[in-house]
Amino acid sequence: MSVRTDLAIESANYASLSHPKLDGVEISSYQKADFEVTSVSVLTHEAAKKLSKPTGKYVTLQILSNELDSHPQRMIGQVELFAQELRNLAENADSVLVVGLGNESITPDSLGPLVCSQIFATRHIKQLAKGFDTEGLLCVSAIAPGVLGQTGIEAAEMISSIVNFTKPSLVVAVDALACSELSHLGTTVQLSDAGISPGSGVANSRKELSRSSLGVPVIAVGVPTVADMSTIAEGLNVKEIPESFPISGMIVTPRSIDKLIERTARLIALGINRAFQPTLSVEEIISLL
Repeated sequence: MSVRTDLAIESANYASLSHPKLDGVEISSYQKADFEVTSVSVLTHEAAKKLSKPTGKYVTLQILSNELDSHPQRMIGQVELFAQELRNLAENADSVLVVGLGNESITPDSLGPLVCSQIFATRHIKQLAKGFDTEGLLCVSAIAPGVLGQTGIEAAEMISSIVNFTKPSLVVAVDALACSELSHLGTTVQLSDAGISPGSGVANSRKELSRSSLGVPVIAVGVPTVADMSTIAEGLNVKEIPESFPISGMIVTPRSIDKLIERTARLIALGINRAFQPTLSVEEIISLL
């Protein structure tokens, strides 16, 4: 079965069907703040081939209720958990570039740019506000580079130039993902230190963003907003598809995708801000934005 998914937890589940003992893969989970948190560590190149995922750590936060809560006060526990998991991957970074990947004109692909618009950027404050005490602020900058069809420039090329000039110690790349299980659409957040290839989930992969390509650690953050219909049909064991309903190449997204994007972008943006501005509470961050 050919599975199109960006989620390591799904890849591990499918790989275990043909490889019951997944050598080189460590999986653990716990529950907190309404999330089922699952960590998948891909430790060897052999395991990476079986999962079709680069070596690294993948942390999945799956909401236990039907959807993320949009009320800021009720999101605080979820934001704190996300921020903690992000800090665990961040390797004590002292300056961060947040990159919002995707096309803001297409709702299922607008997660990255929407997150970027809610990032508390401080790089200019630390450089220009000499009369203020900014010691407690981490240096954070943000960019939404658009897509190749809009700019004529590969996002990776633009980001590489910015990294060379601003010299962050960490890049956090936010992008919409693809999944193979409908239950993960809009309810799951994945964090990974393995980098990302933008658009790979919908067979439109661009140049990767990773430590090897940018020279600094890259944490990828994403939410599944689309699913491949062919993969879903195979998973449901649908054997006969009418010729009048060609599902090959069909990508589906939830009817409530606009609300899902808004809520997940809010959670991720608050989580990033909280992770890299630990002296500010979630309430203070909300007031600043």
